[in-house]
Amino acid sequence: MLRYSLKRLVGAIPTLLILLTLAFFMMRLAPGGPFDSEKSLPPEIQANLDRKYHLDEPLLQQYGRYLWDLLHGDLGPSFQYRDYTVNELIASGFPVSLRLGLASIAIALVVGVALGTLAALRQNRPADHGIMTLAMTGISIPNFVLAPLLILLFAVHLGWLPAGGWNDGQWRNLVLPVIALALPQVAYIARLMRGSMIEVLRGNAIRTARAKGLPERTVILRHALKPALLPVVSFLGPATAAVITGSVVIEQIFGIPGLGRHFVQGALNRDYTLVMGVVVFYGALIVLLNFVVDLLYAALDPRVRYR
Repeated sequence: MLRYSLKRLVGAIPTLLILLTLAFFMMRLAPGGPFDSEKSLPPEIQANLDRKYHLDEPLLQQYGRYLWDLLHGDLGPSFQYRDYTVNELIASGFPVSLRLGLASIAIALVVGVALGTLAALRQNRPADHGIMTLAMTGISIPNFVLAPLLILLFAVHLGWLPAGGWNDGQWRNLVLPVIALALPQVAYIARLMRGSMIEVLRGNAIRTARAKGLPERTVILRHALKPALLPVVSFLGPATAAVITGSVVIEQIFGIPGLGRHFVQGALNRDYTLVMGVVVFYGALIVLLNFVVDLLYAALDPRVRYR
């Protein structure tokens, strides 16, 4: 297991390097610069700013300098948030995004597994058709459409919850953004769980357990649930990464000071170092989450062994 883990982590380095390289040069290809504004700066001030942030150097030299700083854990200063480094902005914004993402994926996992299991046990019955119809609706509606609808219903018309803001993470401010992030994932997990559970219930192991006279609840919880969860676990890594990184739009809509909001503002302001820092951070996070999912897969399936 240790050897496999080391190989996976070393193998992730080229992936992150390719991601870093593409993001670096694509940012430079975009029109405009970090210090562009409606009112042009005097040439001598522009030259001083470029010299201070090494933007007057050749592009390959800038790239090499960024890689060297990155190897030392330095993501550089932010061009727009002058009093902060990118490390400080990520350290302040990521806990907010992480809290939203983990709450959303936890709700999605519990509700999705329960609905998928119920649909499988009521296959081709009204409950199954109803759950799958709701699942298809959840998949079809993106969260940037769902979020304004939730605000209109629960904040504007009913007045039950605030329309936005963070308020130090009070639960009332978390409800709508967490639901907006969780509902599409509930739909995906429910469909995956239904198909997997139906297949497992038709297997010889479940047929044998029922022939022994075990209660149906024991058959489902002790013998069918664990193997049926394997496709869900495989989906969980990319889904968790998608929820955490996908909070970019949700944070903008609800005015939440997470990492996604910094990313959007950095892209609009051509804040090269901030965008690069978030891209590298999220890339490493996705690699790590997929690695954790592989380990969980081996824990759930005794046939899988990493050597």
